[in-house]
Amino acid sequence: MKKLIVAPSILSADFNYLKRDIETVEKAGAEWLHFDVMDGHFVPNISFGIPVLKCIAHSHNMVNDVHIMISEPLKYAEEFIKSGAEYLTFHYEACKNDKEVKQVIDIIHQNGGKAGLSIKPKTDVKVLDKFFPDLDLILVMSVEPGFGGQSFMYEALAKIKYLRDVIDAKDYHCLIEVDGGINQDTAKLCADNGVDVLVAGSYLFGKEDVKERIEGLKNA
Repeated sequence: MKKLIVAPSILSADFNYLKRDIETVEKAGAEWLHFDVMDGHFVPNISFGIPVLKCIAHSHNMVNDVHIMISEPLKYAEEFIKSGAEYLTFHYEACKNDKEVKQVIDIIHQNGGKAGLSIKPKTDVKVLDKFFPDLDLILVMSVEPGFGGQSFMYEALAKIKYLRDVIDAKDYHCLIEVDGGINQDTAKLCADNGVDVLVAGSYLFGKEDVKERIEGLKNA
């Protein structure tokens, strides 16, 4: 049985002790570090952006997994890659049309990054069908994007299963990631449906047993 990739989301870290919290999850076995970038326009919250990514990106040995919940990803994608994003995931809903989605993917690849595409909970998963061959990652949101600490939306499981079936049938090289409400129980459900990467925030940061929690998620 394959081990899952765990990507702790620094949205739930203590920003007074951000360096400490990042070191804690890395020492506990996390292989990826997840950045939730929010602009207050595409989603109703503001988090952090390029300056924070630049400061953190080379301070650890985890993969920088950056999720931009922003308007105009076409305008900013190149700068995020140049600032240290290794995987850069943007939203289907933030683009004007399919042509723009493809343009953003191309910009990410041209600048040496890996391209991810995300959909909100109410978006039909089949809108992603035409982009499979070009993507390195698909992110299924299992909460409404914008705030941490929300409860898992179980309709995400059918989307994960659909993606798994298509990727396996066509032999696409694309990871499936899920973000929102992840804990030991929901991680197991996602794993059973074929997920590859688990984003977890409030379940990990500030907990005494973070190493055990990360190991539990990896083996969900």
